[in-house]
Amino acid sequence: MLSASVNPCLSCGACCAHFRVSFFWGECVSVGGAVPDALTVPVGPYHVAMLGTETRPARCAGLLGDIGAAVRCTLYAQRSSTCREFEASWVDGQHNPHCDAARAAYGLPPLNPPLRPDLSPGRVA
Repeated sequence: MLSASVNPCLSCGACCAHFRVSFFWGECVSVGGAVPDALTVPVGPYHVAMLGTETRPARCAGLLGDIGAAVRCTLYAQRSSTCREFEASWVDGQHNPHCDAARAAYGLPPLNPPLRPDLSPGRVA
């Protein structure tokens, strides 16, 4: 398991309590997907949302813990494609402004890009 210092999501959770997490209903268990039906609500003819994210204030029913302190997804292995595709800023070197927006909504600072010792001033080769 990754530590919070390696995976900032384990000490954040803001995205799970800020955005509506909607996805194609075909990802639900009842039709061969992985997401538990009981944790979804319909939001359109072909889409469902994670329970708790369909209204404001939002908080996914699968989120356990305190935002900005220590959190985990109780259905991580069964999470939707929306959750699988959402990355914290700077994962694989990419900035995610949506991550920053969710964090800001909870008073958390944006994540910083990782330090690159090979580019740092004063590096001795």
